[in-house]
Amino acid sequence: MPDSQTLVLFVAAMVAGVVCFRLYSVLGRRTGHEPPPQAAPAQAPNALQPPVQPVQSSNGILEIQLADNSFDTPKFLAGAREAYAQIVNAFVAGDRDTLRPLLSPDVFAAFDAGITARSAPPPALVKLSDARISGSALHGRDAEITVTFTAEFASAKEDNNVVIDVWSFERNLDSTDPNWVLVATSGDVPE
Repeated sequence: MPDSQTLVLFVAAMVAGVVCFRLYSVLGRRTGHEPPPQAAPAQAPNALQPPVQPVQSSNGILEIQLADNSFDTPKFLAGAREAYAQIVNAFVAGDRDTLRPLLSPDVFAAFDAGITARSAPPPALVKLSDARISGSALHGRDAEITVTFTAEFASAKEDNNVVIDVWSFERNLDSTDPNWVLVATSGDVPE
């Protein structure tokens, strides 16, 4: 029969083990009240990967993620790429029915006027080379993300032209509709 000192030591080790396990399972979890992460030190660029442009308003993305825990930046960028191609192709085809739900009323009016005014077919999208977030903000429950697109277009008269478009998408985070709406377009890269 073990002596009482060994038994007390065994019980104390079990209690310490349970406390350590609980601390391990709780520490490191996010509760939503953490300060924003510090910027990582700059590293030498990798020859295999293109250089990553810094996000101008990283606090906006962080605020959006904290306000909507289902927001996923890579998923948003993939959706923005799809929306860009869909909107450009609908504009080329003059498909107002496809454009209407994807654009704010003001942007739709501008696209509609462009479709009405054109006399020759516009250049067609050949390739979307790049899409990156260049700005973001949260205004109450309205999230706005600006994306810079680099794309190649071709027309019957010209070779491929590289175009840089800057588009701003907006979504109310309380909406049940997961789609973002195009609220502004520009050909200027934000600085």
